[in-house]
Amino acid sequence: MVVYTVGTFDLLHVGHLALLEHCASLGDTVAVGVASDEVVKLYKPKIPVIPLEQRIQMLLALSCVDVVVPYHELDYIAVCKQVKADIFVIGEDWGKKPHNEGVENYLKSQGKKIVQIQYNPQNSSTQIKAKVVAQYQAGA
Repeated sequence: MVVYTVGTFDLLHVGHLALLEHCASLGDTVAVGVASDEVVKLYKPKIPVIPLEQRIQMLLALSCVDVVVPYHELDYIAVCKQVKADIFVIGEDWGKKPHNEGVENYLKSQGKKIVQIQYNPQNSSTQIKAKVVAQYQAGA
């Protein structure tokens, strides 16, 4: 079974690793969609710190990840078809946006599963970035 998940994966951390290892426990192949800077601009105020190609390289270095596919628009259906996803793993912040509902409807129509997981609030790229800035400003 192919398990697919998506994210920005900027400042890769243990929360990301836990997500990807969970994906690996659900199937044989883990495919990861990585948001391009253009896509990130659509829903976050700042682009990633780590360039897309480096984020891809870091993910590919993980033993629990088999395939990494960048996505350049908020259309998850195309990549789900490309990687032949059987299970799509989403976070609790997924929401009911049109592009999200579109892929949900597509996967359900194909008899595929959607698995929603909870995030660990202690593991956030945003929080890590804020700590780095705070320590820098404090002269640490």
